[in-house]
Amino acid sequence: MAKKLSERKSLFGNRRSHSLRATRHAQKPNFQKVTLENGEKVVLTTREIRTLKKASKQVNTEIAA
Repeated sequence: MAKKLSERKSLFGNRRSHSLRATRHAQKPNFQKVTLENGEKVVLTTREIRTLKKASKQVNTEIAA
């Protein structure tokens, strides 16, 4: 079972029809299962995964320089 590390929750808003009738709807975060470099499986949002990749890339370039 993967650990859920993210604290993100759904965003709520209204759908508006042509007659301007409002109905509530939720925009849910895009959760994905990811295996980290140490072999641990976690559940993160795609935005968090992207941020982790950028951070690890930056660390690798600093080590190489």
